[in-house]
Amino acid sequence: MTEESKEPVDAVSRQVETARKVRKIVVIALISIVLLVAVVILSGYVYLQSAVSAMDEEDESTVEVEIPIGSSTMGIGQILEEEGLITNATFFRYYARYQNYSGFQAGNYELNRAMDLEEIMTSLQDGVYMEEYAFTFVIPEGLQLEQIGERIAAETDYDEEEVLDVLMDEDFSEQLLEEYPLLTEEVQDDDVRYALEGYLFPASYDFLSEDTPVEEFIEAMVARMAQIYETIVQDYSEEEGIEGPAAELSVHEVLTLASIIEREAATAEDRRLISGVLHNRLEEGMRLEVDPTVAYAIGEHRYMTSYDDLETDNPYNTYRFSGLPPGPIASPGEDSIRAVFEPTDSEYLFFYARFGGEVIYSETYEEHNEVHQQYRDEWIEGQADDEEDDE
Repeated sequence: MTEESKEPVDAVSRQVETARKVRKIVVIALISIVLLVAVVILSGYVYLQSAVSAMDEEDESTVEVEIPIGSSTMGIGQILEEEGLITNATFFRYYARYQNYSGFQAGNYELNRAMDLEEIMTSLQDGVYMEEYAFTFVIPEGLQLEQIGERIAAETDYDEEEVLDVLMDEDFSEQLLEEYPLLTEEVQDDDVRYALEGYLFPASYDFLSEDTPVEEFIEAMVARMAQIYETIVQDYSEEEGIEGPAAELSVHEVLTLASIIEREAATAEDRRLISGVLHNRLEEGMRLEVDPTVAYAIGEHRYMTSYDDLETDNPYNTYRFSGLPPGPIASPGEDSIRAVFEPTDSEYLFFYARFGGEVIYSETYEEHNEVHQQYRDEWIEGQADDEEDDE
């Protein structure tokens, strides 16, 4: 065989050898990947099993746990983790969310390390307390600071003046500002009517002692707002990062916008649609022109906003002043706050709320004005009917 005839054979041999090596590498790589995936899955399974299982099935000694009023799910998880009852507070929070555990009750509990995660969560929902509550009151979404003062006075042994004095006390507000990062110097602006307006979270509150001071009532509400707000920010930061117009807003501005949404919308869908409208108007440099801010500027409820009302010279009046008002006009609920972070994307610049609750959205002023003229009589007739009922 000549040298020339050997070269093709050698070339073929080298190709076969190279192909064999490549196949071997591919097989090894695939096996490595499969093993790695298997290890990850197994590790995840072991971790999940450990996280939902009892910390020590043999240890039934009592662990007394106090869940403070206003505690968030994350806050409860941290307390349980510190007491050695669960492995991880963050896992507790996500497990509660995806397994639809909610309504955890504040109070004192007797738990033990032989309880698994489901048993602990069920106990916290059942609300088996060691003591009876001395005071319980519910603050609905959308109430204003003065109305909250009235509600607390009606459900406790304090009179309205005592409660309002604390709510409006500048020194007390200053103490809260130093303790809670949620409160910033924006609440001390000269144009802000009440420093704590919008920072008192609407929820049910329970207190064990008959000697609970008014300051403790108020601080519990501020603490709850701080916890809820932190949870909301974490949710949007962890999932996709805070994007869109809300990313540019301060906490004070978010709560201000949320308070307007709370006063305007009754459903989750409308909250997000109205949020989108308000964001659109702010981006376009348009005045917000929302009636609840006019009523707040005047300082009294308005069934219908008159043309004279629209001329009120007050920075809360968004018909006369551009941008957001100086501060919140009421206490927003969690969903209204979330709506600020997830507005419905649309071209709408206007909305009109009918007497029955339906909200109609428009892209142009001409469309909005037609809707206004078509349905305005509903409000006039409704006001007349209410006045007859009052008589």
